[in-house]
Amino acid sequence: MSYKQDKTEPFWWGLFSAGGVVAAMLIPVLIYFVGLAERLDFGSEASSYDTMRALFNYPLAKVFFFVVAVLPLYHAAHRIRFMLHEFGVRKLILPIHYICYGGAIVGTGLAAYILFYLL
Repeated sequence: MSYKQDKTEPFWWGLFSAGGVVAAMLIPVLIYFVGLAERLDFGSEASSYDTMRALFNYPLAKVFFFVVAVLPLYHAAHRIRFMLHEFGVRKLILPIHYICYGGAIVGTGLAAYILFYLL
């Protein structure tokens, strides 16, 4: 796909970049604070149910977890799309485009529903 055919390409590259940054910088920090801090005696009850439930009462925490959950979906969708293109699946490039990014959009809606309505 050339730029003249697909004008949304810079948007998807931007989400790909943001998802890569989140996956590389925020997810390891989140794993440390939620998963390892309690086991290393740096925080007592850091990952208990009551603590995590209280954390989700703050809107900023919900936005943080939403960003951490959603942006890597777009990173993965973009990477899978171009991986399939490099493997030679070029006849189905448009359906692959819709399947990859459609899956990321569905995941975004599902994450928003879970974080902002169920919790």
